[in-house]
Amino acid sequence: MKKGKHFILIRNPMDVLPSFDKVVTPTFLEVGLAALVTIYSELSYLGNPPVIVDAGELQRDPEGALRGLCEDLNIPFQPAMLKWEAGPKHIDGVWAPWWYEGVHKSTGFKTENKYPKTFPSSLYDLLEQCLPFYNFLKRRLKRSSSLLSSPLPHPSLPVPANKKLLAWVGDEILPRDSAKVSVLDSVVQGGDSVWEGLRIYKGKIFKLEEHLDRLFDSAKALAFSNVPTREEIKEAIFTTLIRNGMFDNSHIRLSLTRGKKVTSGMSPAFNLYGCTLIVLAEWKPPVYDNTKGVTLVTATTRRNSPNNLDSKIHHNNLLNNILAKVEGNNANADDAIMLDKDGYVSETNATNIFMVKKGRVLTPHADYCLPGITRATVMDLVVKKGFVLEERRLSLSEFHTADEVWTTGTMGELSPVVKIDGRLIGEGQVGPVTRELQKVYQKLTEEIGVPIPTYQKD
Repeated sequence: MKKGKHFILIRNPMDVLPSFDKVVTPTFLEVGLAALVTIYSELSYLGNPPVIVDAGELQRDPEGALRGLCEDLNIPFQPAMLKWEAGPKHIDGVWAPWWYEGVHKSTGFKTENKYPKTFPSSLYDLLEQCLPFYNFLKRRLKRSSSLLSSPLPHPSLPVPANKKLLAWVGDEILPRDSAKVSVLDSVVQGGDSVWEGLRIYKGKIFKLEEHLDRLFDSAKALAFSNVPTREEIKEAIFTTLIRNGMFDNSHIRLSLTRGKKVTSGMSPAFNLYGCTLIVLAEWKPPVYDNTKGVTLVTATTRRNSPNNLDSKIHHNNLLNNILAKVEGNNANADDAIMLDKDGYVSETNATNIFMVKKGRVLTPHADYCLPGITRATVMDLVVKKGFVLEERRLSLSEFHTADEVWTTGTMGELSPVVKIDGRLIGEGQVGPVTRELQKVYQKLTEEIGVPIPTYQKD
């Protein structure tokens, strides 16, 4: 096992099971996928992980698949591998009369049919048992050209440690690649979900209660039913953080969908399973450059009006924001400012926004934007530090000519803005009011928060 060169041939159980069933009723044990996973794990433990070859790939591109396999095994490819004489072989084994009828008639790799056969419902339960093992092995394929597979290489992650994170979905914790919702879930069917962003500082979750208040308000505004209790959501959050060992410098994307539907469609009457809770915890430092500052451009996409969709509902249907973010990306800016229907500044695509002019701190009314929790926190700090705070309609030119500008949000905290639409803000550097508020905000994150159970300071 240590010295040999090994490879494992796998085949989709949707194809295996009906074929198997023609000869004998298949069982989970006899299909053998669990045994293949065991073999793969044992070889990997020995430092000799086997190459995985998928039968579907072998049928679609026999030469390409065999050339790749030969390269992995360090043996020369030979065209003779692609064809053979019909009939039985002395190496076939005692099972050949039952299983090799088709093989004995063949002289080469048969081209895969464009469309598969109907899968028998009698094998559905066994398929559910087999697929996780097949998918475990398939994810370890070096190369793939299957239908709808991405031609792109695997991207590197911003934080490599997040490759092995555990996420809460529904009522269980799952590894990253297994953490999925149903295709019938409302968040897939129509973006029908609410969410919150939570940040963790030194064993405490900052402003947890305020975020949960808003989550429940949003769920109520959207008429969700069968919502988990506050304690159930907290337990899921704490469990996810503890399982991941995330007690600092991490962020949670907390989502609550209307839940799975009994059939596809818009109507909430189809949601009969209760809500789906998702707790996605990641190692994530602040996403903006809070030392040197960020640049903004103004998007042509206008922020939703309460006449259409009230931004005070913290929902997952973020296309309005995403379209503005596309404009920001195209302009090589960090984010995009969004205006309301009358042309006044509302917020950015991801954050609330503040400005300073002649010692006064100003921020737009929360009519067309989310009244952010970080926004409210910073507004309190502004008043406590003795600055004059004004909340009113603000035009774009007022931001262009401001002495200082910053944005606020859970993911980015308090981020200085040094340029808007090509115009330097102040002297193009982080201003004194911004720096002072950054310091007091950071101090506040160290002082308050809901402690994570079992966390102990070093």
